[in-house]
Amino acid sequence: MISVSEALNHIFTLANKLESETVPLAQAAGRVLADDVSARLTQPPFSSSAMDGYAVVNTEAQPGMTLKVIGESAAGDRFEGRVNSGEAVRIFTGAPVPDGADCILIQEDAIRDGDTITVRENRDTKTFIRPAGGDFNEGDIVSAPRKLTASDIALLASMNIPEVPVARRPVVALIANGNELVMPGETPGPDQIVCSNNFGLKALLEEHGAEVRMLPIARDTVDSLKQAMDLSAGADLVVTIGGASVGDHDLVHKVAVDRGMALDFYKVAMQPGKPLMAGKMDGVPMVGLPGNPVSSMVCGHIFLRPMLNVMLGFAPAPLEREVGVLAQDVRQNGGREHYMRANVEVTDGGTLITPFERQDSSLLTILGQSNALLVRPPNGEPLKKGASVEFIRIS
Repeated sequence: MISVSEALNHIFTLANKLESETVPLAQAAGRVLADDVSARLTQPPFSSSAMDGYAVVNTEAQPGMTLKVIGESAAGDRFEGRVNSGEAVRIFTGAPVPDGADCILIQEDAIRDGDTITVRENRDTKTFIRPAGGDFNEGDIVSAPRKLTASDIALLASMNIPEVPVARRPVVALIANGNELVMPGETPGPDQIVCSNNFGLKALLEEHGAEVRMLPIARDTVDSLKQAMDLSAGADLVVTIGGASVGDHDLVHKVAVDRGMALDFYKVAMQPGKPLMAGKMDGVPMVGLPGNPVSSMVCGHIFLRPMLNVMLGFAPAPLEREVGVLAQDVRQNGGREHYMRANVEVTDGGTLITPFERQDSSLLTILGQSNALLVRPPNGEPLKKGASVEFIRIS
């Protein structure tokens, strides 16, 4: 049995960065930028007005002075002439600032009378001009890798970039295993339960960049498991759920090894999630998750999300841990690293974390109420309310 950190190091050796593909910018939200891209123009491309008002020579816009309005500059329709002493040009937000002007007299500070304006007393002396290149310049870089957000898409569009190179989505084949399982909507037999792990993991993996193929449930027979594994052909990662333990009906380990799987590890010193294995089968990474619903989801966060990150081009790294303050006492921990389901909230007193009292690995209701995993080290001492602890956000 190995530690979580050791298991993650093995996981990282199994995962390889996937190739990139080019997609239209309109389809790039949520994708991972695979290569640096550079701006094709300068923004703004000209000095522009930040307010509606009048473009003037600053020294000529003293309180009480009268200026002649000689034209207008609007967005998309600039004033072609020059502003000289005693002159002003009506200007609107975003419009190019005419040559000669070095200040925008906002319209609230101007009294208009026909083709003249008079500068009010106590005028705002800010210039209200956005300089050319004030946002970015041609050639400025947006660095990869990065998961493209709505803000990134807006920036890339303004840089005149119509399509972007992104990491190909890893194709993950999900195989749930067990005679006891039926699909949602079916009527379970007297000894059966509704399968939830594959649906939860599909959602989790897709949220973090994967394309998921949810295969038919494999039954507890060698032939059924072989057939399911055959159906996983072409995937970048195969994930099995259940059947990875050592019981008489837990056949995933046996079938995978018989098919030539090179096993990297088997069993991890963590709670929940001890019966977990990983290796390569036919050159493709394979991870066998435990069957308990919460165990499989916790392992999905701790192992599969970092694995996907590597495949998408990010550096190998565990999920970020943050520090919070316990809102209640916690008992001494056992010999395995414990990922306790918990709630984190930010208060005036800091970041408070409250673990749930019930931590059984079958309780999806508790997982559904949790937004974090409180990480307790092996053999961790009892902690009092107010102690600092590490946690991982899961929502």
